[in-house]
Amino acid sequence: MKNRTLWVRAALVALGLGTAMPLVMAAAQAQTTPAVQRVERGNLVTENLPEFDAVLSDRLRAYLNARSASVVDWTADGKGLLISTRFGETGQLHLVTQSMGARTQLTFAEEPVGNGAFQPGGSKLVYVWDKGGSENFQLFQLDPATGATTLLTDGKSRNQTFRWSHKGDRIAFSSTRRDDKNTDIYVAAPEQVRTVQPLLADTGSFSPVAWSQDDGRLLIGQYVSVARAMLYVVDTRTGERTRIKPDKDVYLGGVGFSPDGKGVFLISDEEGEYRKLGLHDLASNSTRWISGDLNWDVEEAELADTGKTLAYVVNEGGWSTLHLVDTKTLKPLKAPVLPKGIVTGLKFSPDGTRLAVSISRPTAPSDVFVADLKSGAVEQWTRSEVGGLNTDGFADASIIQYPSFDQVDGKPRSIPAVVYRPKAAKAGARLPVIVSIHGGPEGQSRPGFSSTIQFWANELGAVVIAPNVRGSEGYGKTYLSLDNGFKREDSVKDIGALLDWIATQPDLDPARVVVAGGSYGGYMTLASMTHYNDRFAGGASTVGISNFVTFLESTAPYRRDLRRPEYGDERDPAMRDFLQKISPLTNVSKISKPMLIIQGKNDPRVPVGEAEQMVAGIRKNGGDVWYVLALDEGHGFRKKSNQFYGSMAQAMFFRKLFGPAG
Repeated sequence: MKNRTLWVRAALVALGLGTAMPLVMAAAQAQTTPAVQRVERGNLVTENLPEFDAVLSDRLRAYLNARSASVVDWTADGKGLLISTRFGETGQLHLVTQSMGARTQLTFAEEPVGNGAFQPGGSKLVYVWDKGGSENFQLFQLDPATGATTLLTDGKSRNQTFRWSHKGDRIAFSSTRRDDKNTDIYVAAPEQVRTVQPLLADTGSFSPVAWSQDDGRLLIGQYVSVARAMLYVVDTRTGERTRIKPDKDVYLGGVGFSPDGKGVFLISDEEGEYRKLGLHDLASNSTRWISGDLNWDVEEAELADTGKTLAYVVNEGGWSTLHLVDTKTLKPLKAPVLPKGIVTGLKFSPDGTRLAVSISRPTAPSDVFVADLKSGAVEQWTRSEVGGLNTDGFADASIIQYPSFDQVDGKPRSIPAVVYRPKAAKAGARLPVIVSIHGGPEGQSRPGFSSTIQFWANELGAVVIAPNVRGSEGYGKTYLSLDNGFKREDSVKDIGALLDWIATQPDLDPARVVVAGGSYGGYMTLASMTHYNDRFAGGASTVGISNFVTFLESTAPYRRDLRRPEYGDERDPAMRDFLQKISPLTNVSKISKPMLIIQGKNDPRVPVGEAEQMVAGIRKNGGDVWYVLALDEGHGFRKKSNQFYGSMAQAMFFRKLFGPAG
């Protein structure tokens, strides 16, 4: 009872009710709230959830059994591919040696493993994983010949991005080991990782991008915000650092060194609204732009180890287009024709003759494809199972534009959105709607595969609309900045405009619309409910921000300065007052519709307190709130068993709100 009383007091303080309220009064206040039905099942704690429907549970398990596969690396001899896929509770690294060949599992960690790289010229594998969703990633080395695994890092700091040298004798990696706040750069042989001193130690977040061909220099990136990032060339012997384009305060993303070492391939938005690919000459400080005048972003690029070929992907309104460049002439090469979808994870074979990619399509999970660059032939190397489901019935994606509240050039601003309509819908029926909002906030909803969206469309009969509200990536840097700082709630107004659009659609039921999202999408869900409570049937927030001030003060130290350029600096009095004013927790009394809150206890990004203070606030008002807490998860659920419980809670919640078909 003592712990319960103290928790109530803390929740009331978070709600701005002060610290002077006597504990007796706080306890009395708690007794006026509806009774909480709390259930503990291993690492899961739930409150107020109903019993799950057995038939719907069985259907959900089929969707959760859908796998995906993504390319990670080539073997040193180019005869096999390292991929990430899931056969059990979590995704692990596997080896595939031919098209549609057997997948041999290499890692068997308790937690997901999705990143790794083979030693050039050798057989050892370095990979990364964290425990319980803490995001304190550690580097491990695996000897495939013996199966022996060695922890390389200290087991407590955050270590993530790493790059093997061309000779395969050292790795460059990023780590917060110095002070748990700043991310420095280290270079060492694997056996010396724990004891080496930093090559670069400074204030900020740095990561290694690429080694020069002679391994004498490193290209290093510094991330400040989605709109601002710097590049440096660092001497690996002396640590001497030279900033690329020191006179530019723009986004600079690194790709790699030119074969002769005189230039650096980079991605920048300095020339206009969109990010271009260019070759920057280090001596003259001039850049030759390669990708041309595209009104879309170059989002990913990869340089072959041979240095002869460069591949890059352009994000064209959500769809991906692959391009190839001859690095000597900087002229385009004929690119293989890939299936239409979202292309990620570009990886050249060691000899540069083949390119492996991951492709996700609206009705098919991500799989690995290999293109022969000489012949143009494309082979599918993995075919991910979809739990026995018939993909012919999956909902396809379309991209729409709807008008918002403000104007551009005298016309209403258009907001893009991805729409999934169930194929089995009856003619003339008005369907319920799930508005699914992406995280970031600088993320982008794209027409890729989601077993969750397919489950919502096929089993709940809902139309799923994923809007890219202002502040989303992919539509130019002006659009990206439209929600920064004091403009935060303009993105929430875009949701109000979407509700207006839904009301005009003959096949959509405006009385049965729910809103859902995770991370920043969780904040948007909570904020949408405080603004449009009367127009939504309810909302489901996953790891969402409920109070910007408490979030910025309690998120992991290494993240605070990365988030302030986007949300605003809570240490500034005017901004602090604004952030408090707009926070969902401050406006929780406006929510009268049912809510579902889902959270991971170990979340370093949006700490568990953000969820629990929102739950307490809703209950203080006598509101209906379901709560799911996973004790072994962080920023989202990664374990299959937890995913089932969180997804089933959402399904039961939505079905309750949708009621009988209209």
